[in-house]
Amino acid sequence: MRNRITELFKIEFPIIQGGMIWTSGWRLASAVSNSGGLGVIGSGSMYPDVLKEHIQKCKKATSKPFAVNVPMLYPDIDKLMDIIIEEDVKIVFTSAGNPKTWTSILKEKGITVVHVVSSLKFALKAQEAGVDAIVAEGFEAGGHNGRDETTTLVLIPAVKEKITIPLIAAGGIATGSAMLAAMVLGADGVQVGSRFVASEEASNHINFKEVVVNSKEGDTHLTLKELAPVRLVKNKFYNEVQKAYVDGATTEELKTLLGRGRAKKGMFLGDLEDGELEIGQVSALIHDIKPACEIVKDIMRGFYKRKAELSSL
Repeated sequence: MRNRITELFKIEFPIIQGGMIWTSGWRLASAVSNSGGLGVIGSGSMYPDVLKEHIQKCKKATSKPFAVNVPMLYPDIDKLMDIIIEEDVKIVFTSAGNPKTWTSILKEKGITVVHVVSSLKFALKAQEAGVDAIVAEGFEAGGHNGRDETTTLVLIPAVKEKITIPLIAAGGIATGSAMLAAMVLGADGVQVGSRFVASEEASNHINFKEVVVNSKEGDTHLTLKELAPVRLVKNKFYNEVQKAYVDGATTEELKTLLGRGRAKKGMFLGDLEDGELEIGQVSALIHDIKPACEIVKDIMRGFYKRKAELSSL
């Protein structure tokens, strides 16, 4: 398939694997890239030296393009960016912050820059900052999310109407049919997160993967808006958060309840009771754990099948 996204990233299919904390290491990124999509290393849960190791291993595991996702709120972001530049990474996805801070610096080094947004307002700011493409992520998505709760179905056409640079849809996309729907709405490609959580190469704990494939509709909820909105699986920790709200907890009390390392405890170490389990609503449609290459094939197979069915109407 050839379009603005495949040409921008020099990939075969316009499928981008989300750069998720505790999940998107070099094994997953290289597997997706080798399958024709764009693999993304999620640096948000990595110390700088760990990121360097993952980049170097990814280079050895694939000759195809791959990217690194960098949350702008990362405390040692200068160190991460220095490593990305030193290691000659060609594509960077930035998120959770102001794209003006790093876009021009990265582009001066010949790096393609993509910024993740959850609203039209921030999409326009990212385009103004000079990014090469935008990921517009709807309310259905897992992990940290937008406060406005705008769904992918509404967000994609709203952003498409106002921007001129390539647009990648995210949030609620795990199948070929969803990919086709996003592109009908105006996206040039899709970013898939939750589906790759349930992949063999994902670095998150098997306990978490099994929770994902056993999830049902309604098992996740966007909460903790006073801190950083995050979509969580409903477990013991989630219930404690909801009780804190009922009891009138202050923002500081919510911070204390969240503590440090809660996401690592849940997603990476497999504590299903006291850990933070971040996943999208689309987990209700994910029923198995399989190799990343099979996931990419399934999505593209479903995309072409549904497209053919609709063309015959």
